[in-house]
Amino acid sequence: MSNSADSNATGSTASGPADKDGFRTGPRSRLRPVRILTVGVFALAGLLFFTSFNTAKGTDIRSDDNLLKLSDLIQEHSRKNKDLDESNASTRDQNEKLAKRDDGSTKAQDDQLAGLEKDAGTEKLTGKAITVTLNDAPPNATAKLPGYPEPQPDYLVIHQQDLQAVVNALWQGGAQGIKVMDQRLISTSAVRCVGNTLILQGRVYSPPYKIQAIGDPAKMQKSLADSEAIQNYMVYVNVYGLGWKVTEDGTVTLPGYSGTVDLHYAKPVE
Repeated sequence: MSNSADSNATGSTASGPADKDGFRTGPRSRLRPVRILTVGVFALAGLLFFTSFNTAKGTDIRSDDNLLKLSDLIQEHSRKNKDLDESNASTRDQNEKLAKRDDGSTKAQDDQLAGLEKDAGTEKLTGKAITVTLNDAPPNATAKLPGYPEPQPDYLVIHQQDLQAVVNALWQGGAQGIKVMDQRLISTSAVRCVGNTLILQGRVYSPPYKIQAIGDPAKMQKSLADSEAIQNYMVYVNVYGLGWKVTEDGTVTLPGYSGTVDLHYAKPVE
């Protein structure tokens, strides 16, 4: 293919005469733009190879084995938060014991404080309890009843609204205290799900999810049955096999909330 930059209007070459082998023998011709671009590409490629080598330091940068997985990082933070909660609870108990030695308060004031601590959920609570267990459906689940579509992946997992529906129904049924997994709920607790995991007060949990509540077992179970959100959940239980189990536990003791009680809130940008 000819190049207009290589010939003039009469067809003669742009550089000096050629020798017997066909190579030009005249003054060195100017670099063409294509050659400049080619040299630039090779130079850039060399820079990229050097940068890659310097970053890898002899390791396989394509392997995931050398990368910290996000799930591992989340689990590590969850374990640290658990340790901090336990340390905070121990320190709080020590402070309360020291404060009760001689705080100058009257018996009436001590009784009032004890009532506030009970309502706040920071003290242990003993009474009759029930436990609600929610679990994902089998991954190969199919519709068990006629007239229902085959399940989407979204149909087979526990969602945030399912857990919230159980917690709300138990409160409405007169629950005096609720524990989700191994943590006591308080007024500022938020039951949140990210993907297929529960994040509660800085710690991460996977199904099955267990929610235990102290109160009148009959009233709490009636409240669960009357909840419209739970009635909708039960459709998925019956059709696709989502897990649902309610048991009476007899007399149990719920732990007090051991985390921080500081409030965190958004601030306007100044």
